[in-house]
Amino acid sequence: MAESWQGSYDAGSQSDDSYRFERMHIEPIYDSFFCPLTKQVMRDPVTLENGQTFEREAIEKWFRECRESGRNLQCPLTLKELKSADLKPSIALRNTIEEWSARNEAAQLDMARKSLNSSSSEGDILLALEYVQQICNKSRSNKHIACNAGLLPMIIDMLKSSSRRVRCKSLDTLRIVVEDDSENKEILAEGDTVRSIVKFLSNEQSKEREEAVSLLYELSKSEALCEKIGSIPGAILMLVGMTSSKSDNILTVEKAEKTLENLEKCENNVLQMAENGRLQALLTQILEGPPETKLSMSNFLGNLVLDNDIKVLVAKSLGSSLINIMRSGNMQSREAALKALSQISSCEASAKVLIETGILPSLVKDLFTVGPHQLPMRLKEVAATILANIVISDYDFDSILVGPDHQTLVSEDIVHNLLHLISNTGPAIECKLLQVLVGLTDSPSTVLSVVAAIKSSGAIISLVQFIEAPQKELRVACIKLLQNLSPHVGQELADALRGTVGQLGSLIKVISENISVTEEQAAAIRLLAELPERDLGLARQMLDEGAFQLVYSRVVKIRQGGTKGGRFVTPFLEGLVRVLARVTLVLADEQDAIALCRELNVAALFIELLQSNGLDNVQMSSATALENLSQESKNLTRFPELPTPGVCASIFPCFSKQPTINGLCRLHRGTCSLRESFCLLEGQAVDKLVALLDHTNEKVVEAALAALSTLLDDGVDIEQGVLVLCEAEGVRPILDVLLEKRTENLRRRAVWVVERLLRSDEIAYEVSGDPNVSTALVDAFQHADYRTRQIAERALKHVDRLPNFSGVFPSAG
Repeated sequence: MAESWQGSYDAGSQSDDSYRFERMHIEPIYDSFFCPLTKQVMRDPVTLENGQTFEREAIEKWFRECRESGRNLQCPLTLKELKSADLKPSIALRNTIEEWSARNEAAQLDMARKSLNSSSSEGDILLALEYVQQICNKSRSNKHIACNAGLLPMIIDMLKSSSRRVRCKSLDTLRIVVEDDSENKEILAEGDTVRSIVKFLSNEQSKEREEAVSLLYELSKSEALCEKIGSIPGAILMLVGMTSSKSDNILTVEKAEKTLENLEKCENNVLQMAENGRLQALLTQILEGPPETKLSMSNFLGNLVLDNDIKVLVAKSLGSSLINIMRSGNMQSREAALKALSQISSCEASAKVLIETGILPSLVKDLFTVGPHQLPMRLKEVAATILANIVISDYDFDSILVGPDHQTLVSEDIVHNLLHLISNTGPAIECKLLQVLVGLTDSPSTVLSVVAAIKSSGAIISLVQFIEAPQKELRVACIKLLQNLSPHVGQELADALRGTVGQLGSLIKVISENISVTEEQAAAIRLLAELPERDLGLARQMLDEGAFQLVYSRVVKIRQGGTKGGRFVTPFLEGLVRVLARVTLVLADEQDAIALCRELNVAALFIELLQSNGLDNVQMSSATALENLSQESKNLTRFPELPTPGVCASIFPCFSKQPTINGLCRLHRGTCSLRESFCLLEGQAVDKLVALLDHTNEKVVEAALAALSTLLDDGVDIEQGVLVLCEAEGVRPILDVLLEKRTENLRRRAVWVVERLLRSDEIAYEVSGDPNVSTALVDAFQHADYRTRQIAERALKHVDRLPNFSGVFPSAG
C-alpha cells in the first residue's frame, strides 16, 4: 500500500479509542486544534477573557468544579483568577477544525476503503473497520458519507473473511452503520446480505452469534425489514432456540428475545414462531386482533402440531374464547374454533382444562342439533373428534351435565343419540363416535351406564357389523368397543358373531394378516379372548374355520422372533395364548379339539410358554391350559390289554400270575405321552409349574397350583402324585402358598392340595411339627367357605390336630 495507518490494531487498548483515532490523521494537525483539558480535537472551541481556548463542555465542567469546591474561578492553564465565566465561541477556529476534519476524514475513509479487501493484512482490516465505527459514531451524517463512499459493500464482503476477528468486527461495524438510520438499513438489506447475517446464528462461535443477533435486532426495528428477516429459512427457528439457550450469554438471549418481539409486527413471522413453539404472539392475536386476523390465526392454530405442554398453555389461554366462538360465531368462525379445539384437546391435561371451561354442553349441542343452525357433517366430524379426545381423559363424566334435562354423557338418551348418529352418518364421523363410546366404556365409573343404554337400544348386532367395514380405523374403533362391552354382554356378542353374516371370519382374517402386529390385530384377538370361554357353538365354529391352527402358528412365529410390531406384540401374544387355551376347555365335548391338540402338540407349546418371564398373562393362561389338558389325561391314557388266563389258571387261581408290563405311567397307570394324552409328568412340566409358585402375581400362582393339583386328582394314583411333587421339591412351596394366604381363591386351592399331600404319612408326620401350617389349617377350618372348611378338617385329622371320629361336617368325597 502506498499509504498505511499510523500504528497497529490492538484490541486490548480500546479504552482510549477516540484519542488514538484523533491522532490517526493524514493531513498536518496543529496544536491549537487540541483542548488543553481533554487532549482531543475540539468540536466547539470557546475562548476565556485571558485568550485561552478550550472545548466548551470541558471548561464548563471545570467551572462547576470550582464553584462546588468553593474556589474562585480560575483559568485551568494559568491558574489565574478570572473575573467572569463568559465564554466566547471561537468561530474561526471551529470552522478551521471542521474543514480540517472533513478533509482528514475523507482521506482516512479513502484509506479505509483501500484496506477493506482480502489482500490486506488482518491488522489493517481491523483498524479500518474500527475507524469506520469511530467516524460513524460521531454523527449520523458521517454514516451517509461512509455509505456514499462505497464502504458498505466492502464491509459486507468482509463477512466472508477467514478471520473470525474480522467477521465479528464486520458484523459490529454494520450494526453501527445502520443504527437508527432507515436508509442505510434498506441499502444493507439489498441482495443476500440478511441471509448471510442469519447464517451466523448457527455458528459455533458464541461471539459471532452475539454480533449477528445484535445486528439483526437493529435491522428488526425497521418494520419493512421484519418480513425479509422472517422469510429467510431457519431465521426464526434459530432465534427462538437462542431465547431458551443455556450456552449463550444472557445479553445474547435478551437480544434474541427483543428481535423476535420486533418481528412479531409481521403476521407471517407470528405464524412461523408458532410453528417453532413460540405461541404467545399467536394467542395474543387471536384474543386481541381484528376479526380477520382472529380468523386466520385460529385456522392456523387448528393445523399446528403442538407438544402437550403447549396444548395445555393454549387451552388455558384460549379455551374460553374458542368455546364462545363455537357457540355464537358465524359458520366460518365456528369452523376455525372447532379445528383449533380439535388440535388442543388431543392431550389428557389440556382436555381436562377444556372440560372445566365448559366445552361439553356445546359439543353435544353441535352434534345433535338439526335444522337451519346445524353444523355441516364435516364440522360434526370435527366436533366428534374433540369429544373422542376428551372422553379419553380420566374424568367423572357421570357428574357433568351436558343437556337441559340434567343429562350426562352416559345418560340413556344421549347414548341412544350417539348410536343413532353412528348408524346414519359416514365412516369418518362413525369412527369418531365409536371412539367416544370406547372412551366411556374404558372407565369403570361409566361403562355400566353405557352398556345398559346399548342393551336397551338393541344395538349389539348393528355394532358387530362394523367389524367388516373397509376402513381400518373404523374397524379398530368397533373392535375396541366390543372388547370393552364383552365382559358385560359376552353371550350376546358371541351369539352375534356366530351368525351367518361372517363377522367371526372377519376377526380371524384380521388376525391372520402376516405383517407387523397392528393395533387392530391386538384388539381383535383380545375381543376373541374376552368372549365366553365355554361357548361350545363358538368353539365349534372356530374349529371349523381353522382359527386355532392360525392362532397356534402366530404364537410359534412370535416365539421364534419372526414378528415385529413394537408395543402391540405383547398384548397380541397374550390374546393369542388365551384364545388357544380356549380349545382346552371343550376337550370333553369335542373330539375334534382333542385331535387338534394332538396334531399341534399344544401341550408342549404351553409348557414352553410357562417360562415367558415378564409376561404374567401368558404364564397364567398357559398354566390354566395345562390344567385342562392334564384333567383329560386320565381319560386318554391307554391301559394295557392283559392276556386271557388259561384253563388251569381259571380253575386253580394259584397257578395264575399277573404279567409285568414296563413303561407305564406311574401316575395314570397306563401308556402316556405328552402329545397323545397330555401327561404333565411325561412332558416334564412339573418342575416348571413348581417354579411359578414363587411368582409375585397371585393369579399366576393360582393357575400353576391348579395345574399341579391335577397330579393329586381323583382318577390318578394320588400316592404317586405326592411322590412326583416331592421329587420336584414342590411340597414346601405349596405349604408356603397356604401360609401366605394372599387371596381367598389361593387359600381354597392350597387347602385342597395340602389335604391330599397329608394323606402321605411321612409328609403328615413332618408337617405335624410345623405349627405355622397347623395354624393356617385351623384358620381355614374356622373362617373359610363351607367346602374348604370340610377339607381343612380332614387335613387337621391327618396331623392329629382333630380327633379322627365323625367330623363336625358331613363327610364329602
